[in-house]
Amino acid sequence: MEVVPILLLLVIQIPVYISIIFIPYWTRKTESFGISIPEEVYFNNELKKMRKSYAWWTGILSIVVTIVFILSATTLDTEKKISLFFSGLLILYIISSFFIYIHFHKQMKQLKDQNNWVKIRTQQVTINTEFRRQKLTYSNLWFIVAYVLAFIMILITFQLYDRIPERIPTKYNFSGEVTNWSTKSYRSVLMMPIMQIYLTSLFLFINVMIAKAKQQISTTNPEDSIRRNIIFRRRWSLYTVISGIAMSILFSAIQASFIFPINQKWLVLLSIIISIMLTLGAILLAITTGQGGSRLSKPSEGQQLSIDRDDDKYWKLGQIYFNKDDPALFLEKRFGIGWTANMARPMSWVILLAIILLAIGIPLLLNL
Repeated sequence: MEVVPILLLLVIQIPVYISIIFIPYWTRKTESFGISIPEEVYFNNELKKMRKSYAWWTGILSIVVTIVFILSATTLDTEKKISLFFSGLLILYIISSFFIYIHFHKQMKQLKDQNNWVKIRTQQVTINTEFRRQKLTYSNLWFIVAYVLAFIMILITFQLYDRIPERIPTKYNFSGEVTNWSTKSYRSVLMMPIMQIYLTSLFLFINVMIAKAKQQISTTNPEDSIRRNIIFRRRWSLYTVISGIAMSILFSAIQASFIFPINQKWLVLLSIIISIMLTLGAILLAITTGQGGSRLSKPSEGQQLSIDRDDDKYWKLGQIYFNKDDPALFLEKRFGIGWTANMARPMSWVILLAIILLAIGIPLLLNL
């Protein structure tokens, strides 16, 4: 029985559970289970019960999955088998939790139709022409730090190429032991720096996307909505910058271990520390900020005579946005934290496929 990997994988499960169980409490208060609602309705007892019920069922599912993993993993004799079983179980958990969400999504849709929340209020769209002039994100120049680290490692790799052993480690187990090797070549030794550049570019793209994402302002209190949205974007922009630099530091350390005598266990520890910090940071942001700044403090408001435009028809299952008439490529998620793409725009598919193909293609090409 492999105790260490089981414990580490259990730790990995916790943030996944938290992010799924508490999603209804982090979304905008103008949305509930992927359905748009008047903000004042969010605090109705019926909707409160729905959120608690969702958290209850996903919580039970999380406990069941954890018990199944512990009982099954203790019978497996290798880390590879444990990791594969964990991956399969995690996918099953996410799929199962999605079906729980679908149940509440349909229930929410029926509740909205029964109460005619949209018909008795005027629908409005609020646009602020000065919004884009605000400082929505941190400067992209911060990513120069990550790029510089990558190019420094490339220069050091070429300068000290002869010091690199004929076989270089490409995979470690949870104890810091090497489980897979690659034959030394210029392509194989450049794997980490090239992936550094790719990931830094991806984080840079995310930062740009945060700035360019569709403007979504509440009609109830536009000024305060703008304030909260700017804070929301800037906080996640800072998180993106820190993540990009942290990942570059990790990849630089791994690359340095090919050239200099570095204990592999320290690399595993560094990897775990960075992963925990970034995960806790994301959860903390979700709890304190919410989607679109929904959890930030705001002034009290009276009854709404108008509501945001009802665009439920463009949200498939409340999760996938598909609107050919909307020029925006990116916008806030309906159910969750962060942003999603307008899948009716061909460019969204081009960007998505490019990200996936590069992530798969770079390691394959450099390992040929």
